Amino acid sequence: MGELTSVEICAGAGGQALGLEQAGFAHEAVVELDADACETLRRNRGADWKVSQDDVANVDGRAYAGIDLFAGGVPCPPFSIAGKQLGAGDERDLFPQALRLIEEAQPRAVLLENVRGLAASQFDGYRSQVLSRLHDLGFQTWWDLVYASEHGVPQLRPRFVLVAIRSPWAAAFRWPAPSVQPPPTVGGLLADLMAAGGWPGAASWAARASGIAPTIVGGSKKHGGPDLGPTRARAAWQLLGVNGLGIADEPPGPDWPAGRPPKLTVRMVARLQGFPDWWEFAGRKTAAYRQVGNAFPPPVAWALGAAIGAALDHAGARPAGRGPAAPPAEAGHHASLAG
Repeated sequence: MGELTSVEICAGAGGQALGLEQAGFAHEAVVELDADACETLRRNRGADWKVSQDDVANVDGRAYAGIDLFAGGVPCPPFSIAGKQLGAGDERDLFPQALRLIEEAQPRAVLLENVRGLAASQFDGYRSQVLSRLHDLGFQTWWDLVYASEHGVPQLRPRFVLVAIRSPWAAAFRWPAPSVQPPPTVGGLLADLMAAGGWPGAASWAARASGIAPTIVGGSKKHGGPDLGPTRARAAWQLLGVNGLGIADEPPGPDWPAGRPPKLTVRMVARLQGFPDWWEFAGRKTAAYRQVGNAFPPPVAWALGAAIGAALDHAGARPAGRGPAAPPAEAGHHASLAG
């Protein structure tokens, strides 16, 4: 009797893994291929998480037979509106590998997240195949759009989330309820960081940045340097008084003109994603920013992990542990697409 156990693939900088840990899951393995992201995971949780730098295709799920939760953020390019939306025809589609590992490990629950593009009608057949395979493996399934803004994260950031749970625990699963409090504004959340370099205009900037952010994107290695997204996103950032054409090394200093929109630093973007300030990101600025921009916000992962953990505990199999940190935010949902 103890903590719930999990294995996570495509872990990136650890946003989902951190939220799940806070919800009471102990990671038996955290798998990621990118070297900088693996170094980020080791710096922050190397003593507690079994970090594996490897291709998912090389992982043997049978080594983790009987875990409570299989989780991951499978790559989004096959379904992203910013890409070619090749779906199953994209070599970066790792859903087949995820399904293989689920069959081998036989977890009690599954949590996989992806971009909103996967919900498009052109992928109806693809989603049906995934659900059919999970049903054959004994899972009840839910696939739903989840918005980070309903979890206390100051950006809309819709993600298409798949939850699958075996009987008898599936009957107890409920999507987490939305937060009763609105998310903080960009200015309210970043005021202290924006003033840290001595910029006298920080307070007025914070008052102007009175909304939530557009969805933060990390891009890929094929993309150029770090910035806050395509033209529409940069226009939304401009309305918040932020220059989205790059990422700054430091916050604005004493001589920064009061009316000139500042750029955000990696630390500022990380806070907007729900990472704690003590979470370190390895690599140069571009690599660090991509890790942040591609992350699953920890508060969203906590909310989903807590809901799954409650279902697994409800049937009396074992009590769900509670992780080392307090829950970072409350959570939200939309009507589920039950399979």
